[in-house]
Amino acid sequence: MKLSVRIRTARVRAGLTQTDLAKRLGISRTAVVNWESEANRARPSGERLEEISHLTNVAWEWLATGRGQARLSSDGINALDAELIDDPIERRLLKAFRERNAHIKQAVLVLLEASSPVGR
Repeated sequence: MKLSVRIRTARVRAGLTQTDLAKRLGISRTAVVNWESEANRARPSGERLEEISHLTNVAWEWLATGRGQARLSSDGINALDAELIDDPIERRLLKAFRERNAHIKQAVLVLLEASSPVGR
């Protein structure tokens, strides 16, 4: 998961709009939009990432690198549950995929890529 998606995921799960996050950080909404844009290469500083992690209640390591648990609440929500997946079938597929060993994952990936329409 890219940094832009992790920032967006953390913000949405914390119930914040881009404007809310920007106000709490004392920055412009445009900065948040740029961080969350996959087309834009703007990245917050390490210090700013730390502020975002505190405001959104996620682990700094997960936010900065994608490693570890997201921990979005005191109950501890893992990174799988923090992803913005609306399709229940996609969630089941991702969960099952993550529970498999590397050989099975590679076989599934090859199968899916082989069945994809040409040009994608």
